[in-house]
Amino acid sequence: MTTGNGPDDGDETPAPGTPGGPGQFSEEEIAAVTGPGPDDAELDGVEAAAIEEDSDDTENVPDLQSSFEKLLAKSRNLSPDRIRTVLESVLFVAERPLSVDELYQATGIPREPILQAMDQLSGIHREGISGVVLYEVAGGWQFRTDPHSAEYVRRYLRVKPQRLTRAAVETLAIIAYRQPVTRPELEDIRGVDCGAVLKALMDRKLVKILGKREEVGRPILYGTTREFLEFFALKDLSALPTLREFHELTQEHRDIVEKEAAPPAPKAEGTVAALSDPNFTKRMEKNEAASEAALEELEEAMAAAERSQKVSASILESPPSPEKGDSEGPKPE
Repeated sequence: MTTGNGPDDGDETPAPGTPGGPGQFSEEEIAAVTGPGPDDAELDGVEAAAIEEDSDDTENVPDLQSSFEKLLAKSRNLSPDRIRTVLESVLFVAERPLSVDELYQATGIPREPILQAMDQLSGIHREGISGVVLYEVAGGWQFRTDPHSAEYVRRYLRVKPQRLTRAAVETLAIIAYRQPVTRPELEDIRGVDCGAVLKALMDRKLVKILGKREEVGRPILYGTTREFLEFFALKDLSALPTLREFHELTQEHRDIVEKEAAPPAPKAEGTVAALSDPNFTKRMEKNEAASEAALEELEEAMAAAERSQKVSASILESPPSPEKGDSEGPKPE
């Protein structure tokens, strides 16, 4: 979706001669008011003075321990309504989700009152009711704009929605459901080289290195990050949708992209004509069958990779063969 101004944006130019119109002031008159005047020259070459006091005085630096103890004492006298407003204020200025421990360190409010306040705030700031919604994301809470208002927010900020390519979504899905996973396992499932996509996902901080697998070659293990949970608004990895639901989400993602890239919608007559086309239903059924086949192929590939991994593990865990000359060992068949 683009954020450029359209003909119906309400940015019409007033007619000449009307208040605010181009005929009210000339360019010379505007420049005379907004441009530099003759009196401004007296400050040329003058360096601005420091108007903020330095905080180097150690006597004015509060002791963090005693300050937190005072905060704890003060929080004991807060009413439930006041606790709710304090936490609401802290979450509003936070740039990332805050956990219970982080809220406790910031406010001195104990865990149980925090959870009660979060439950109340979730009821107040929920989708369809408030323009700012409280989400439980990445093990914490965060205020985000209502998704139903995303179109207007993007238009004001003049930004495009962040979307991943199909290759990135498929790679990220395999990592999310199979982590920790190695690059060869990724490429075995997808059937293509994943190096460039994997590097891009790491640059976006959606994927990170978890360590190395204890086997020959010690391949690197990859997994998802906290930013991954934030990007998809997930509480934790247990909140991941099923593979079929994930496929439906990616299909919806592609539909949105195709819709935004499509030409203007036809008139009602054209829509009716398209629906009456006998080949229309066949095309829809064919596309749906292709999507189902692709999903089943991905599921089978992931299952095959898992079976292969189990076989490899059983071979590595099998007892060593007896040495030559050992009469007590079992004879080979």
